[in-house]
Amino acid sequence: MDVGFWQAFKEDMLAAAGEMGIDKLGVTTADPFLELKQRLVRHRELGFESGFEEPDLDKRTEPGLLLPGARSIISIAVAYPSKLKDAPVSEPGLRRGILSRSAWGEDYHQALRRRMVRLSEWIVARLPDAELLSMVDTGALSDRAVAERAGIGWSGKNCSVITPELGSWVYLGEMITNLPLPPDQSLEDGCGDCTRCIDACPTGALVGPGQLNAQRCISYITQTKGFVEDELMLKIGNRLYGCDTCQIVCPVNRGIDVRLHEELLPDPEVAKPLLRPILTMGNREFKERFGSSSAAWRGRKPIQRNALIGLGNFKDRESVPDVVRALNDDPRPVLRATAAWALGRIGGDEAKLGLEQAKLGEQDPDVLAAIDRALTAQA
Repeated sequence: MDVGFWQAFKEDMLAAAGEMGIDKLGVTTADPFLELKQRLVRHRELGFESGFEEPDLDKRTEPGLLLPGARSIISIAVAYPSKLKDAPVSEPGLRRGILSRSAWGEDYHQALRRRMVRLSEWIVARLPDAELLSMVDTGALSDRAVAERAGIGWSGKNCSVITPELGSWVYLGEMITNLPLPPDQSLEDGCGDCTRCIDACPTGALVGPGQLNAQRCISYITQTKGFVEDELMLKIGNRLYGCDTCQIVCPVNRGIDVRLHEELLPDPEVAKPLLRPILTMGNREFKERFGSSSAAWRGRKPIQRNALIGLGNFKDRESVPDVVRALNDDPRPVLRATAAWALGRIGGDEAKLGLEQAKLGEQDPDVLAAIDRALTAQA
């Protein structure tokens, strides 16, 4: 088959993308991502990795290791909303947390996989011998590196792929194939001298243009399951999952709120839930409430810990009995220690009494240390 056939095939695929629920599609070669590999090596040396990534840097940068005979990579982008309509109000006694926009609506992994299946079926129906390997977020390849090289958008200083039409409010996925599809041109950088994302990052996790220290990124921290440093808990605010600050301040994103896909529209009560009820949720209730969101992938422990952090940062006096109950009754030391921190932040006689009484029966050294710090903060 000649070049003309593959160009026509690609144009037909582009024309059909919208019906598959794909908002933007680009193609790049399956050549190794050599520059990316150098950056990843340096990233690891600096200790900036999150630990959620594929550990094998060769697999992350050499598509041919994932699909022998790979010739092309198809990159897709699907837009998601950035505005929460009819958002419930957070008020004393009824304080609310917030999920990042990437966790609104249906879990994007499922939403994109369905689109990848449709695209695969479309290709195989026309080329039965096509070899295809799809991945979304959890695959070995870097979604952003593929999308950048395929012309979906440019890599912003906030480490997001920014599209001219949809901003950075897009989910990304890719498909490695043995088809020799004509590649697209990458876009020129559109950030210019702007550093708003770097300046606005709450923890200074954006250590340079396009360089992220994941260990200090709130989006990463809210997904961990362990103890969080006091300083970082202050920065988390009422975020239950993820952080959108570096995208919210981006000038390209201003005014963009794409609502093309019903399954990605947020339920306000899930996107901005009450904090106190989260503290006593069992696994079944948690799955019923948050199970369809990408925020549920780490289970309820991080969300419950972050709910305690949110109540502490709100200094919500009416929640003290709930937080004291968590300090006394929760079997998980991380949550008890976080509850102690929250009571120290809230302050007042009831919080102090709760801390003093809990100290008498507590045996875990980390929790005891947290109680002591909380009592010192109130002194």
